[in-house]
Amino acid sequence: MPSKSSARLAALTVAAACSAATTLVLVSPAHAAAVRIHDVQGTTRTSPYAGQKVTDVAGIVTGVRTYGSSKGFWIQDPNPDDDPATSEGVFVFTSSTPKVAVGDSVTVSGTVSEFVPGGTASGNQSVTEITKPTVTVLSSGNAVPAATVIDARSVPAAYAPAGDPAANNSVNGLPLRPSTYALDHYESLEGMNVQVADTRVVTATDPYTELWVTVKPRENASRRGGTVYGSYDAQNTGRLQIQSLGATADFPVANVGDVLEGTTAGPLDYNQFGGYTLVANQLGTLRSAGLERESTEKQKNGELAVATYNVENLDPSDATFEAHAYAIVNNLKSPDIVSLEEIQDNNGAIDDGTVAADVTVNKLIDAIVAAGGPRYDWRSIDPANDTDGGEPGGNIRQVFLFNPERVSFTDRAGGDATTAVGVQRLRGKAALTVSPGRIDPADTAWKSSRKPLVGEFVFRGRTVIVIANHFNSKGGDQGLTAQYQPPVRSSETQRHQQATLVNAFVKDVLDTQKNADVIALGDINDFEFSGTAQILEGDGELWSAIKSLPKSERYTYDYQGNQQVLDQILVSPSIRRGCDFEYDSVHINSEFHDQISDHDPQVLRFHP
Repeated sequence: MPSKSSARLAALTVAAACSAATTLVLVSPAHAAAVRIHDVQGTTRTSPYAGQKVTDVAGIVTGVRTYGSSKGFWIQDPNPDDDPATSEGVFVFTSSTPKVAVGDSVTVSGTVSEFVPGGTASGNQSVTEITKPTVTVLSSGNAVPAATVIDARSVPAAYAPAGDPAANNSVNGLPLRPSTYALDHYESLEGMNVQVADTRVVTATDPYTELWVTVKPRENASRRGGTVYGSYDAQNTGRLQIQSLGATADFPVANVGDVLEGTTAGPLDYNQFGGYTLVANQLGTLRSAGLERESTEKQKNGELAVATYNVENLDPSDATFEAHAYAIVNNLKSPDIVSLEEIQDNNGAIDDGTVAADVTVNKLIDAIVAAGGPRYDWRSIDPANDTDGGEPGGNIRQVFLFNPERVSFTDRAGGDATTAVGVQRLRGKAALTVSPGRIDPADTAWKSSRKPLVGEFVFRGRTVIVIANHFNSKGGDQGLTAQYQPPVRSSETQRHQQATLVNAFVKDVLDTQKNADVIALGDINDFEFSGTAQILEGDGELWSAIKSLPKSERYTYDYQGNQQVLDQILVSPSIRRGCDFEYDSVHINSEFHDQISDHDPQVLRFHP
C-alpha cells in the first residue's frame, strides 16, 4: 500500500469534500414537493430524488460538522417508516459553518445530490446529501432520535452482493438487503444516529484522528487483538471506522486490542478513506490492553538470520534513525542480513538529481552501533533518477545490510541501474554474473517501480542468494466498500508481471543448482494467498514462509481494520525441506499509534 502519510494529502480526514467535480449528477425532474428523509434516501444506494429540489424536509439535528471542507449537519426523522432498507437520516451540506445545534427541529429545502468521496474514478459509493440548503429552525432542545445499535447480531455475515453485470458490476441500483449483506446494512443506516458499545480497537489511532473497531470480537481475531484478513472472501464485516465531531485533543490514542468501553455514538457517514464511519458525538472510554512490542529470538551460532524491514521513506532528515536502530538491535536481535525497503537518497524528497544514499545508510549503521549492534556493511545499487516510483525526488531503493563478522558478501563488478543480473555455473554451483545486481531492470514490469536487488552471500561456506523486492503498490485499487463488487484490483496486473520475472530468475538459479539456497523477500505489497504470491511460488521454486505461522499470526500491516500480509520471505525447496527454519513476524509497528513505520519486519532463521 502507499504509506499512510503519502496517501493522505489533507491535514484532517473528513467524510467528504463536496464539489461539482465529485458529485454524481442524475437526470431527474426539476422539483419535488415536501418529502420525508426516507423518501430521499430510497431503497437503493442512490436517491430517487437525485438532481431534484426538495422542500421542507423535516428532521432533528443529530450532529454538526464545523471543520474541514465538508461542513454541514445531519438530520433524522423521529418518525421512521417500517422499511428497514430506507435510512431515516441524511447529511445537509452547508459549505460554511452551520447555524444549527444538535436537538434543533428543522426543515430543509435544497437540491438532492449523490456525492462520491474521492471522485467517480475512485469507484467509491456515493453519499446522499441535500445541498444549497435553506434551513428553518422550528424549535430547539428536542430529544435526538435514539441511536440504532450496530453489533455482532445486527451486522450480517455476508459482506456485499455481487454487482449488476449490466452496470459494470455496480451495486448502486440494486435493492438494499440490510438483513443479508453487511454493506447493505450500513448503507441502510447512512446518515442516521448509530451506536456501538464496548468495541475492541483493530487499527490504532492514526495521525488523522481516526481508528477502527470491530463489533464482532470473534471474527478472525488475531492473538494480539486485531482482525486478520485471510482471503478475498473474508472481508471482516464487523470493522467500522471511528472519527469524532469533538476536539482532536479529546480523541482516544489507542493501540490494537484496546477497548472503547461504554457507548460510542453519532451519525453514520461514508468517506473515501475507509467507507462507513461513525462520526462520534459521544466517545467511549479507552481501556488499554497494554499491548507491548514483540522481540524475536536471537539466532543460534549455526543459524543464519535474514530479515526484511520497510523503513518508510527513510532519509537523513528523519527523526526515526535511533528508533529504527533500536528495533533492529533489540527487537530483531541484529539479524545477519537485513533487506531494507524505502531507503531514500541523501536529500530525501528534494528532486535535484541526487541518487546516492550513502549518507542515509551510514547514518542508520552508526545508529545501530550506538544502540549496541554490529557495524553492518552494506550493498545496494543507485536507481536512475526518478525512475523507481515512490515519493517524487526520494529515489527509494532496497539496501542489504550484513554483519561482516557473521556473513560475507561476494562482490562481482558490473552491476548498475540498467544492467541485468544473470546466473552462471562456477565450480558446479549457481553464482551471479554481477553481485549486487538487478533483475531485468529494463523490463516494462518495473516501470516507475523498484527493481529487485540480488546479492550473493556466504555463511559458513554455504552460498545463499538473496533477492530484495519492493513490488508495485496497491495504489489505485478500488476499496472494499466500493460500489463495484467485487472491487477491481487494477494494480495487481503489474505485480503479476513482476512476480513472473522474479520466479523466472529463481528458476534459472535452481536449474543451475537444484539445491541452491535462495531467498526472495521484501515488501511484496500483496497477500500470501494472492495471485502475486502464487506466481512467485510457481511450481515450487519458492514458498512463502509466513504460511508456517498459524493464520491468526499472519500479518505484517494493519489497514482499515484488517491485519494483512504485505511483507513476505519466500524460500527455495532446500530451505523449506530442511524443516529447521523459524519464521517470525515481529509486531513492533502496525498495531501501535506511535509507529515508526507502517510495516512490521519479518525474520527467518535457518541452517544453510
